[in-house]
Amino acid sequence: MKRIRVAVVDDSAIVRQVVAEVLARAADIELIFTAADPIFAMGKMQDNWPDVIVLDIEMPRMDGLTFLRKIMAERPTPVVICSSLTERGAHVTMDALAAGAFAIITKPKLGVRQFLQDASSDLLGAVRAAAAANIICLHQAVTHAVQPAPALPARALSLPPRTLGKRLVAIGTSTGGTLALERILRELPAESPPLLIVQHMPEKFTAAFAERLDSLCAPEILEARDGDRVQPGRALIAPGARHMQLVRSGGGFAVAVADGPPVNRHKPSVDVLFRSVAREAAANAVGIIMTGMGDDGARGLREMKDAGAHTIAQDEASCVVYGMPKEAVRLGGVDEQIALDQIARRLLELA
Repeated sequence: MKRIRVAVVDDSAIVRQVVAEVLARAADIELIFTAADPIFAMGKMQDNWPDVIVLDIEMPRMDGLTFLRKIMAERPTPVVICSSLTERGAHVTMDALAAGAFAIITKPKLGVRQFLQDASSDLLGAVRAAAAANIICLHQAVTHAVQPAPALPARALSLPPRTLGKRLVAIGTSTGGTLALERILRELPAESPPLLIVQHMPEKFTAAFAERLDSLCAPEILEARDGDRVQPGRALIAPGARHMQLVRSGGGFAVAVADGPPVNRHKPSVDVLFRSVAREAAANAVGIIMTGMGDDGARGLREMKDAGAHTIAQDEASCVVYGMPKEAVRLGGVDEQIALDQIARRLLELA
C-alpha cells in the first residue's frame, strides 16, 4: 500500500509534536518531515516532496499564505491549513482558500494539544481526502478566481415584479466548495433567484466568507441570521455552528437559524437545509449539490427530487472531491450532472 507522504509546517513545537503523534497512528500515512517555517520546509522539499502539506498561516520569516501561493504557482500540492479560530484568523484563512488551500483545521490559542487530539479524526480525514483530491481542478479554480471579474452591475434596491415568481435555489457544498461557489455567484446577475447556501465551514469563518463574496458578486451575499427574508437578489449562507432551514413567513419565505446537534457530523448540515426546502418549497425549488467529502446532502436532495424540485449534481470531472455528489447520484436524487462552469447558466434557466 502506498502511504500518503505528509509534511507539517508550523512554528509551534507543540502543534508539530501533536500533529506528528496523530499522523503516526495512521498506517496509511507517513510523516516525512516537520519544519518551523516555510524557509526550512522549502529546503527539505527540494529532495523530498510531500503528497500533502499541513500548514500554519502565521509564521516567522515567511507567512503561510505566501508559501501557499508559491507552491500553487510552481508545483500545485494539496495543503491543509491549520488556522487559529479567531476573527483575524478567519479572514486570513479566506485568503488561503482563495489561493488554493484544500481544507481548514481550526486550532484555539489555548489548549492546543487537547484540541488537536480531539480533532484527530478530522485531521486524518482531511489529509486522506487531500491526497485523493483532483488537484488539477483546484488549481484551475484558483487560476479562474484571480482573473479580473466582469464589471458588476449596480445592485438594485428593489427588483422588478417579473423576478418575484422565480424558484428559490438551495446549494450544498463542502471541501473545494469555496472557490466553486465563488465562480457560480460571480456569474449571476444582481437580479438572481433567491439563494440558500450551506458551505461546511467553522464558526466565525462563514461571516468572512460571506463578506468576501459580497465584495465580488452582484447579488447581495449575507451570513444568514434567524428570520432573514428569502428574496430575489440575495444569497444567504448558513453560519458556522448553526443549522439553517427554510420556513414560511407571511406570503413568502424566511430562514430559521438555530443551534442543534450535528447532522452527518456537520453543523450546518446540507441535509437539514435540503429537507426543509423539500417540505416548504417542493417543486418551487432547485437543489444543487457540489464538491465535498462524505454524504451530507445526498438524502436531502433525494427528498427535494421526490417533492418535485429539479436537482443537479456537479459532475466528477469538475469536482475537487467527488464525494457528496457521488452519494446523491447513488441514492437516485439527481436529475442531471453538469460541469461547474455550466451551473450558473443552468441555475438561471431553471429558476
